[in-house]
Amino acid sequence: MPGMARGRHSSMASRWRRTELVFLLVYAAAFYFLVAQKSLKLAEDYSIGKNSGRLRGLRQERFWARLNDVSDSQWRSFRENLPLLALVMASFILINTTTRSLFSLQGKGTARMWLVSSLVFIFYLHGACSFLMLTIAFGNFLLVKVMAGSSCLPPILWLYNMVFLVSNRVYEGYSFSQIGNKFAFLDSHRGVQRWHISFNFVMLRMVSFGLDYHWACISRASTVDWEKHSKSCDICQSGAECYLKRQEKFLTLSSYSPEAYLSYLFFPPLYIAGPMISFNAFASQLEYPQTSFNKRDISLYGLRWIGCLLLMELLTHLFYFNSLAVSGVWQNLLPWEIFVVGYGVLNFMWLKFLLIWRFFRFWALVGGVEAVENMPHCINNCYDLEGFWKSWHASYNRWLVRYLYIPLGGQHWRILNIWIIFTFVAIWHDLEWKLLSWAWVTCLLMAPELVVKSLTRTTWVQRVHEAAFYRELCAIGGSFNITGLMTANLIGFVVGPERMQWLLHTLVERKNIPTSLAILFSFYIGTKLMFHVREIKMLRERNKQAD
Repeated sequence: MPGMARGRHSSMASRWRRTELVFLLVYAAAFYFLVAQKSLKLAEDYSIGKNSGRLRGLRQERFWARLNDVSDSQWRSFRENLPLLALVMASFILINTTTRSLFSLQGKGTARMWLVSSLVFIFYLHGACSFLMLTIAFGNFLLVKVMAGSSCLPPILWLYNMVFLVSNRVYEGYSFSQIGNKFAFLDSHRGVQRWHISFNFVMLRMVSFGLDYHWACISRASTVDWEKHSKSCDICQSGAECYLKRQEKFLTLSSYSPEAYLSYLFFPPLYIAGPMISFNAFASQLEYPQTSFNKRDISLYGLRWIGCLLLMELLTHLFYFNSLAVSGVWQNLLPWEIFVVGYGVLNFMWLKFLLIWRFFRFWALVGGVEAVENMPHCINNCYDLEGFWKSWHASYNRWLVRYLYIPLGGQHWRILNIWIIFTFVAIWHDLEWKLLSWAWVTCLLMAPELVVKSLTRTTWVQRVHEAAFYRELCAIGGSFNITGLMTANLIGFVVGPERMQWLLHTLVERKNIPTSLAILFSFYIGTKLMFHVREIKMLRERNKQAD
């Protein structure tokens, strides 16, 4: 009898879940219909309607009747240079693949070949200013080689790199005229891209090389459980050496050569925007190219990228989210309309970075180098701040964990560490108060989330994980998390810290409370829908394992 009762209860719960899923899908469809309708109306009002002419960055193009939103300088630059980048990618792959095959290059031979390509690439981009970057890089190399194995290296290495990172931002790169007037003529050959912007990623790679070599000098044996990583890594595939294995793989000290170091710093496919890859993972692929992705996988990856590009073109021609934000129009909008613009900007940013990062990752994969996939999850499938940042810039997150979070004490000082890490992330992006405000607001929101998560792992809470009320509490918590995440990003990338108080006051103003509650309820519905999506994925994985 008890077994029959449990069976009936399980059957009722299953039927309720299916009924709930239908309701959630209907609500989501209605929600997105209203958001799309409002977005179209805002775009038309401020482009061809009574408020036309107030949006910046709209451009008329040959094959579209509607204007295109190219107000984001990063996306505009990438889009305009895409044909040239495609040509450079094809040339790089053809020359390097042919050379590698003809001369059977491995290890140092591959490093030297890539080094030549890398130097040609950066001198094309930065002209004479490439010597400035190479000088800083050689200084870092000598520092690491002299002090590796000493406990003094990590703080000195960080100090060296942070000094150049901050001063590059303050002075917007160095000029030859600062050395002497007779060198001023070289400043006219600074290249088509400012080198100090690209230095951000170079700085991360210099730290990676330094600490990987330092740890190799301290211990000649791997301290990582490879079998454990091969099961938990979300990148590795059956029969392939996963990224985490390569990252932790012990390399001989001779592998940390000047050729490997410089080819790592300036490897063309990953130089401009990443994704990030540790030195160990990169150097291990000098000897043996990646095997995680075969030609069919890489081809499908490229086709999916083209599909995302078409989606972006549709988005920027129909909805002018970024232009509405950067033009300051949001200040005249209703709270519901501000939410629509903010939500649209986040989706635009997600798709923009996805296209940029996956283009360069695709280039690296064709060239035989596997890097971590940024944005493995959709932005609309994240209901907690920690999970969002792990999947947004996933390769950067892995870098932060490996070179900053764990050396700072890891979970033992978790609450304190997030303040240090997010402050570094803000400074690494740029020296702006709005980025520091974004970082600190994110920390304020993440700290209680981490405390609650630690409580949910306790024995007495785990006993009620399957209870209906626990699921509802998690959905409510998820709705507040999404609200906080959106607020932090609006402060950091739309309204700025100077308008933060106005934004918060607007959201809690009495006349706007119904709108705020409706938005919160929509996030609650979205969180429950995410629960269903993840449960379906887990069920599919169990079925695959059973087969």
